[in-house]
Amino acid sequence: MRCVPCPIHLYPQTVWKWCRQGTMPVPVEQTPTGMYLIHDPRYENTQPVSTGGGRTVCYARVSLADQKDDLQRQADRLKAFAINMGVKSPEVVTETGSGMNDKRRKLNRLLADPTVGTLIVEHRDRLARMNAGLVESALKAQGRRIIVVDDTEPDDDLVRDMTEVLTSFCARLYGRRAAKRKTDAALKAARDA
Repeated sequence: MRCVPCPIHLYPQTVWKWCRQGTMPVPVEQTPTGMYLIHDPRYENTQPVSTGGGRTVCYARVSLADQKDDLQRQADRLKAFAINMGVKSPEVVTETGSGMNDKRRKLNRLLADPTVGTLIVEHRDRLARMNAGLVESALKAQGRRIIVVDDTEPDDDLVRDMTEVLTSFCARLYGRRAAKRKTDAALKAARDA
């Protein structure tokens, strides 16, 4: 996650201690998961970064219902990122569903809503396991955009393409839920060979 540069570097334990004791020198907000969002007053009265017009929505997704804690932490990180970008009160939409499934109601609603100008996701695969670039291009043609917070995917297009194809085949053979696990196992076996 890219953050606003800060000239002071503190140990995380010091920040946690100050937050718990209420001695933090800047305003701080605690989320339901226990994560602390620190509001830097130097950036409170500045103009927000242009988000391309329209509403800015943070979209968080997990595959399984038992990952609710992960979903909330992901949503908190996205909200913190949007606030650091200058968005005053970002909307957060959470959803549970496979990245291989195109029948995700909440995401489809966001993509169809022309008032959503910017969609923020943590990783490209949170939007879609395959063909996220096509969704991005379609939104760009409408003057909308997707911001990927952590875009640390393989730089090699061939590796990315092979991973997508392998994930698709695994989804057909083993079912959608086991596809990611089987793909990772196959890629690890190929690297070890």
